[in-house]
Amino acid sequence: MSIWLWVRRWAHQQFNQLTGRNLLITLLIYIGASWILLELAGEQALTHSLSRFIYYLVVTASTVGYGDYSPESAAGQWIVALFVIPGGLSLFAIGIGRLATMFISYWKSGLLGKRRINVENHILVLGWNNQRTLHLIQMLQHEERTRRHIVLCVRPEMENPLPGEIDFVRVTSFTDTQSMDKAGVSKASCIIIDNAEDDVTLAAALYCASRNPDAHLLAYFNDEALSALLKSHCPNAECIPSVAVEMLAKAAVDPGSSGLHHELLSTHHGMTQYAVRFPESMAPTSISKLFTQFKEAHDATLIAIDRGQGIELNPSLNLDVTPGTNIFYIADERVDHFNWPV
Repeated sequence: MSIWLWVRRWAHQQFNQLTGRNLLITLLIYIGASWILLELAGEQALTHSLSRFIYYLVVTASTVGYGDYSPESAAGQWIVALFVIPGGLSLFAIGIGRLATMFISYWKSGLLGKRRINVENHILVLGWNNQRTLHLIQMLQHEERTRRHIVLCVRPEMENPLPGEIDFVRVTSFTDTQSMDKAGVSKASCIIIDNAEDDVTLAAALYCASRNPDAHLLAYFNDEALSALLKSHCPNAECIPSVAVEMLAKAAVDPGSSGLHHELLSTHHGMTQYAVRFPESMAPTSISKLFTQFKEAHDATLIAIDRGQGIELNPSLNLDVTPGTNIFYIADERVDHFNWPV
């Protein structure tokens, strides 16, 4: 019994130490030894053609056994029974096991966020706030569909909450260059930063702005003073303040307002608010023409514009709209192709 245990331990140790290079060498030795032994046994029908010989070894080692080729001499049958089949079967099992381990390891590394993400022009979400982050990602998925990949980048030890739906990266810090490169921070078209700690959000926003100044940078702060601080360093950053208190006060004055606000932001049902840029190639027009065109052609309602001096809500109908103006509207779904008034 002790000898059997020793053999098992030795075999287990050798298997674990069998690297890919050693496995390839062992395979070549097995093929060469099999050919020599069968040639010495007079099995020219199996060895005279390289393609036939390799085909025979693969069929035999994989236990498929079609039976179209087999040794004819007694010596050849002993060689196949004692060497070719056991050796080939062992190498075949080891090879399949190594491939399976490699694929499982690759899949597991992606699930744990250890793999580099090879994407660009994607939406990068930094931070994890449980259900709030999941809801954010689901809204982005509904909006983006197949337009842009979504990459979630977190610090806590966790697995991908939506495997197969989003890409996932885990980092030690949102300001560590090597870790953030795995998430493609320099190639993202939109970066959303939402953390429980405002100081982490501020540091991550400043870092992302320096690495990717062309990205659309969004940061959520509980403390609005930090929003002003970020804007002073990154004028192009868009800071999202907490509006829960304002919504509560509005609902108290105008009952039902909270439901209206929810409908405006919801992407799952009801009317939803979107934005589009008035083309640079178009001639200036008026709110009156745009309002009518939006409603008649797309069943959309124009609610505000931004000509570079801030958002103008419920603009006057005779107000001019110049090329490059951001136009905000309400519609059932985003309008991909507008019919602009001539």
